[in-house]
Amino acid sequence: RLFSVYAETLRRFAAGAQEADLRCFERALLQELGYGLMLDTDADGVTVEGTAHYGYEIERGPVRLAGPGDSLLAVSGRTLLDLAREDFSDPRSLAEAKQLMRTLIGHYTGGRPLASRRIFRELQEL
Repeated sequence: RLFSVYAETLRRFAAGAQEADLRCFERALLQELGYGLMLDTDADGVTVEGTAHYGYEIERGPVRLAGPGDSLLAVSGRTLLDLAREDFSDPRSLAEAKQLMRTLIGHYTGGRPLASRRIFRELQEL
């Protein structure tokens, strides 16, 4: 499945894909490697609310916060729900998803950059 998603993402980038396609690939990458994200429910199993604020704790999932920015990986509930639906029409969701995915992938790769990022960047430059 990962190679299928990778090939489809390359096709989309060759056709002028957007940053949202990269977020979808990153989500699929983590899922296929066994690091799927909890996005619809928080770490306690409570349904994520779009108007709430969360901190994403690696290996645990989203934890509801009292307010925005109370965590290093702070994201809105809407961002989590948009990421689950792969809907990045909201610029804030796209920006927060980018930061979240970069941090999670960095954690699971030990800080090593993905070759796919370089490939996608080169395709965009063409």
